Amino acid sequence: MRSYDEYPEYISVAERKRKAQIAVEKLKQKDPEIEPVLIEGRKLVTTWWGKAWNDNLERYSDYENRIGRGRSYVRHGAVLDLKIKRGKIKALVKGSRAKPYKVEIEIRPLEDEIWKKIKKSSEGKIDSLQELLAGKFPKALSELFTTKGSGLFPAPTEISFDCSCPDWAALCKHVAAVLYGVGARLDHDPSLFFTLRGVKVEELITDVIQGKTKAMLGKAQVKSRRILEDADITAIFGVEVEKGNE
Repeated sequence: MRSYDEYPEYISVAERKRKAQIAVEKLKQKDPEIEPVLIEGRKLVTTWWGKAWNDNLERYSDYENRIGRGRSYVRHGAVLDLKIKRGKIKALVKGSRAKPYKVEIEIRPLEDEIWKKIKKSSEGKIDSLQELLAGKFPKALSELFTTKGSGLFPAPTEISFDCSCPDWAALCKHVAAVLYGVGARLDHDPSLFFTLRGVKVEELITDVIQGKTKAMLGKAQVKSRRILEDADITAIFGVEVEKGNE
């Protein structure tokens, strides 16, 4: 059975990009809020979050042999619009037809138990929101975040998608392009990952900071109790408590 592949005849990369740009400009006339995915340079992604997203998709057997079909599409600017909301991705992808294809991807929110475990394991290990979004955290946390089935990233069973194209493939090139487009979008705004997964990144940072604060207060209280105890001894017995090495 023949699938309705886009670009059946050879078209240069420059021509594909030109056509995609024309399509973007037309869409902007109707909707100035569209957000095309633009790949700059040779790499699809460059940040920890973008790489982790793509690596997660590629390591599952459900996707590894099919998702690569979308690489050239996203490189050539075919993802004309991509928006990320809680549990949902909506996109428009340029094909050979004048009208772009509509792609919708749904991702189940992160399970509460997994989120609680991640917050607990992250306590005291992330200093700021900036460090988290920059991917600057211990290797142990990196491994925790990306663990299959119990990390932050979705498994194929948590992802469902639909495309308006006539391609019979279970995962068409348009959906694949959008999935790679998400990785590129996370390069520019990693906080969108937490929006997509239905959790609040601020909650993670707040809990971490609260955990650190409690620990610091606990140490301070111990020290304060020692000072008070020393003061009490001095008041009662009229002797100075000897301080070591002072």
